[in-house]
Amino acid sequence: LLSLGTGTNSEFDKTYTAEEAAKWGPLRWMLAIQQMTNAASSYMTDYYISTVFQARHSQNNYLRVQENALTGTTTEMDDASEANMELLVQVGETLLKKPVSKDSPETYEEALKRFAKLLSDRKKLRASKASY
Repeated sequence: LLSLGTGTNSEFDKTYTAEEAAKWGPLRWMLAIQQMTNAASSYMTDYYISTVFQARHSQNNYLRVQENALTGTTTEMDDASEANMELLVQVGETLLKKPVSKDSPETYEEALKRFAKLLSDRKKLRASKASY
């Protein structure tokens, strides 16, 4: 299972003081709750699926690709300008060099290559069995 995320902004990772939050109006609170809900849904789905694959000793059959530190215009879903598309390409290229997890030195680039080989090998195996 290859799970491709659309990215999240780093706003969710920020911390706020009680004094800052006390100044928020209803709209700001709704925005904060929506961001937390969306991020939590993504994190929980990844956690659940990852746990299921680990329990079945198949963790190498699951890869989640997600950038969790988008900033600026890269967080806007309706900005298809050439400049923003170039920024998103840079985000993707940078993400390829990052480790998949803090527990593993494998980068996303290495993991995607490994995953592609795994899928290719399985397809070849199915094709060879079908020709019998």
